[in-house]
Amino acid sequence: MNARRKKETIMENKRPNYLGSPYKETQSSHSAGNKPPSRLKEEIISWVKIIILAACIAFFLNTFLIANSMVPSGSMENTIPTNSRIMGSRLTYKFFEPERGDISIFLFPDDESRYYVKRIIGLPGETVEIRQGKIYINGSETPLEEPYLKEEWLYDNDGYTFEIPEDSYLMLGDNRNWSQDARYWENTYVHKDKLLAKVYFEYFPSLKWLDNYDKMTETQPAT
Repeated sequence: MNARRKKETIMENKRPNYLGSPYKETQSSHSAGNKPPSRLKEEIISWVKIIILAACIAFFLNTFLIANSMVPSGSMENTIPTNSRIMGSRLTYKFFEPERGDISIFLFPDDESRYYVKRIIGLPGETVEIRQGKIYINGSETPLEEPYLKEEWLYDNDGYTFEIPEDSYLMLGDNRNWSQDARYWENTYVHKDKLLAKVYFEYFPSLKWLDNYDKMTETQPAT
């Protein structure tokens, strides 16, 4: 009799715990869906590193390589429409001299907290005259060809003479009838170290190349 009870006890101990199994499986499955705190912490740190790296790269590019700007007015139409976004190279003027016809981003000479975008018209040491809507350089009788002008230049188009200092530039807008440019500034000229970048292209609302210097014909000084 005792032997039979002992055998039954052994058999009961060997029976699987069916009631406990589903709970354990559910518990295990539920735990697998949650990442351990250490794993989550590692992921957060990884994302923070990526964001910091991206911010550093953007800062480096915008400070040393490229200049990104918006043109809020129509002073450069039709070359650059109002509210267009443009991009230029900060390296160009580190290695090359600014040229007539360059579209440049620079510090506004009357308020250097503001960026302006205009075209270089007069170079260091030159005498530039505006007569009846035409540009004359160093006494030449042949006007500068300006195919980029929006329309016929009718307003404030006569009686200006600019004696440009060394290391400075004369900047005018392409939309001369509506451009607030060197004709109206208290500090007329832009010093070379205030030229931030040469503009190469517009990327919004359209994508187009803006390096128009090759389309200009320079006048030779009168001999």
